[in-house]
Amino acid sequence: TGLIRTALMNMDREAKEYYEVIIQAKDMGGQLGGLAGTTTVNITLSDVNDNPPRFPQKHYQMSVLESAPISSTVGRVVAKDLDEGINAEMKYSLVDGDGLDVFDINTDPNYQVGIITVRKPLSFESKKSYTLKVEGANSHLEMRFLNLGPFRDTTTVHISVEDVDEPPVFEPSFYFVEVPEDVEIGTTIQIISAKDPDVTNNSIRYSIDRSSDPGRFFYVDITSGALMTARPLDREDVSWHNITVLAAELNNPSQVGSVSVTVKVLDVNDNAPEFARFYEAFVCENAKAGQLIQTVSAIDRDDPQEGQHFYYSLAPEAANNPNFTLRDNQDNTAWILTRRSGFRQHEQNTFYLPILISDNGRPVLSSTGTLTVHVCSCDDDGMVMSCNAEAYVLPVSLSRGALIAILACIFVLLVLVLLILSMRRQRKQPYIIDEEENIHENIVRYDDEGGGEEDTEAFDIAAMWNPREAQLVVKNRQDMLPEIESLSRYVPQACVMDNNVHNYVLAKLYEADMDLWAPPFDSLQTYMFEGNGSVAESLSSLQSVTTDSDQSYDYLTDWGPRFKKLAEMYGATDSSGALW
Repeated sequence: TGLIRTALMNMDREAKEYYEVIIQAKDMGGQLGGLAGTTTVNITLSDVNDNPPRFPQKHYQMSVLESAPISSTVGRVVAKDLDEGINAEMKYSLVDGDGLDVFDINTDPNYQVGIITVRKPLSFESKKSYTLKVEGANSHLEMRFLNLGPFRDTTTVHISVEDVDEPPVFEPSFYFVEVPEDVEIGTTIQIISAKDPDVTNNSIRYSIDRSSDPGRFFYVDITSGALMTARPLDREDVSWHNITVLAAELNNPSQVGSVSVTVKVLDVNDNAPEFARFYEAFVCENAKAGQLIQTVSAIDRDDPQEGQHFYYSLAPEAANNPNFTLRDNQDNTAWILTRRSGFRQHEQNTFYLPILISDNGRPVLSSTGTLTVHVCSCDDDGMVMSCNAEAYVLPVSLSRGALIAILACIFVLLVLVLLILSMRRQRKQPYIIDEEENIHENIVRYDDEGGGEEDTEAFDIAAMWNPREAQLVVKNRQDMLPEIESLSRYVPQACVMDNNVHNYVLAKLYEADMDLWAPPFDSLQTYMFEGNGSVAESLSSLQSVTTDSDQSYDYLTDWGPRFKKLAEMYGATDSSGALW
């Protein structure tokens, strides 16, 4: 039939997995002379779960630092299984030992190993070693092979905890302190305690993290850990303080522990009540007795546990006030009422009413607030018209629109008046020259020789005093034109005149040039060729000699036609008296 069958029982895949079988087929029923053919058949044994898992070691030794974080790996264990595939899948668990609540084990599905991890924080000082019993079992079993079991195995794991230098630890891990705000400076409000968890038990030094207490309200003793107040506390300013206290090892300052301390400042009655705002009331002249003019209330920065309650009364100095009275409404408010009628502005237009406000604290605190009451003129409906005793009384029939129109007209008139005054001030008047007081000499330009001092039309001295004032009264010369524009440009300025006069004239000339209202011509006429530095030098007789014989005027003939008359008068003559 060509059917291949097993020849042996209980073949073992783990011993031999592959077989190669050669099959021969002959014709003629296998008779001699028949033909034959062969083929090869490869046979592979499939796996069954007939091998239980086994740990190669019955004891494992592991170690872990006490500072190891939770879920960190301690070590690995593996159980061997000769089967493969799904038949070799394993599940690990902790079945016994003193570290069942401290450690945990997980199965790696890829490599079928058990991974032991930290479940809780470790402490070398509390427990130095642990013992675990680990079990590895197949996940998939075949019932027909159970007699070959059990399909599980166990091993023992010893874990040693190694010591490390740890920072100080606070007990408890959080502090909550309540302290009244009137506590004295230097009072101990809490003892902070920390210890070194290591076997060496180093000394501890305490301090405050200043970033958590920028106001430096507290201080901690460096050795005892006593937390004290360093500044006065005020609940109304800061009601809660969250500070951090640090503890460092003396031998190793890098090992620092910290703890949070919350301080609640309790209220004490240290603030007197006061008006909630500035109160200003108005009373009409036609007000009646008993009329309500103002409701007042108060505030208190304190926060008593039983709540705020204020009491109002008139101050002792105003207890018998004939004008106003006070009614306490017992709801932290009070009414101010008129005690009489017939208020008059011209008699008294302002009243100051002192009011005493007390609280319900221990001790009782009080303050005095002042209510300002103005007497006003009101209409029949009680609407305020004027609160000024000197206010101008307008006719009743004058409407608001008419009043606005009147004020607008007054404003326009004021603007016009101011404008007219401004224009008058800006108008320039000519400068009046008093000839008797004028001590300056006129500088006169002559077109021809002679003329004398009476030809003063060529120059107006007022123009040199103030060119702006001369704008309206300037005299234009129509009968002559200047022969030269200004001789000063041809002659060095050092030789023109005395320095003081020169500077004065230049200043006035600059002022006239820069003035937009100055006359459109130079009113300053310059006469040159005389004085120190000129060709003629000085013509003054002050420095001349007393005798004519010592003085020679022959050089006048070389000066041109301008000095012809002088040359004829003072020129040299011969013995017969003729002029040369």
